[in-house]
Formats: sequence, C-alpha cells, structure tokens
Amino acid sequence: MNDDPKRAAEVVSRLRRYASFIVVGVIALPLLLLAAVFLVRGRGQICPAGGAAVTPGGREFARLKNRMPPPPGPQDFDENVSLEALLRPGDDRGRWSESRAGRIEGYVVEVTEGGIEAANCYSFDDRDVHIHVAPRPEAPRKEWVVVEVTPRAQRWAVERGLDWRAATLRNELVGRRCRFEGWLLFDREHADESEQTAPGARGNWRATAWELHPVTSIVVLR
Repeated sequence: MNDDPKRAAEVVSRLRRYASFIVVGVIALPLLLLAAVFLVRGRGQICPAGGAAVTPGGREFARLKNRMPPPPGPQDFDENVSLEALLRPGDDRGRWSESRAGRIEGYVVEVTEGGIEAANCYSFDDRDVHIHVAPRPEAPRKEWVVVEVTPRAQRWAVERGLDWRAATLRNELVGRRCRFEGWLLFDREHADESEQTAPGARGNWRATAWELHPVTSIVVLR
C-alpha cells in the first residue's frame, strides 16, 4: 500500500515530461518550417522547384509539381490520356506515367484556390489554382478530375498576355467546355479521397488522384 503514492508520483512525473515534449514539438515544428522557407527562399526570391520540402522525397514531389516552364513538347504527350480514360474504374496507381503529358476535354464545374503547401514555399500569396473538370456540368464529385495551375505556370502565362489567376479563370471557365494540357502527376496525398484508389469511401470528392499538374494550356471550346 505504501508503494501506491510513490508509483502515482512517478506516473505524474512521466506524464509531465511527455507533455513537455509535446509542447516543445508543437512550438518547434512551425519554427522549423519557417526556417526551411527562409533557407530556400530569400526576400523577393521565387520559390525553387523543390519548394520548402525537408525530405528528398518531398523535394522530388515538389519538382514534379513545378515542371514549368517549359511546357511539354509533342513527343511528351500520351495520346491514350483523355477524360474518359482517367475516369475508367479500377485501381489506377500504375495506369499512367509521370514522365508523360496529357490532354483532356470536359466541363469545368469549379475553380478554387489551393492551400498553403511546401511545393510553393508555404506562401500565402503564391498558391495553385484547382480546376475541377467533369464529363458534364452537373456531374457528381466522384466524376471530377483535377487539373492545377501553379504559380510558375501563372507567371509563364503572364509573359504571354494570359491571366490564369483563380478569379479570372473562375469567371471565364465555369460551366464551359474546355481543353486542358499539362504534365501528368499522381497526387498521392489524395489517393485516399479518390474513387479509383479508395472505391466507395465516404470522403471521396474526386474520381482519381491523377492530375494534369501543372496545366500548360487552356482553351475554351464552347
């Protein structure tokens, strides 16, 4: 019986140490992220292709997202890629290659601004633009394919007299049938929210984790 208070005190002491570690981690993680941003991106500098990712895999993933410029050439396109092919049921993780580009046509159902992410050096201002494309304007979310305009692609577009900002694209594209070209990317961060790789999951909001990312051409068809 005399050992019980002693054991209780030891448990309380351990819990306090664990709580201290958690608090330090919560404080340190944002500071580490800020340090990573300042190391890779000086004041007024363009975010590098590897973004502010802290692991080799993360930097390589960011480089895939930031493949712009230049746009893909004719030899880079996989002519088997289409909106219908991307919507084909079944696990599609290995169906396409990230070394190829694709071209799809469909209706734009939504244009939104992306979140803050490592690929864009956690910038509040420089964010991807998400364009959701479907075979018809009223298609459910599980039939949506995502194509993304990156900050690098936006700057490339400006040099050619084009405005690919989110507000402009929303006004010009929603409800219209459009053709998009861009590099193929399997966005593994959304594989658990895609019908092809997580069939029937309650949180699915897209058909596939495959994207055109970055988008390199936008044409309004009608």
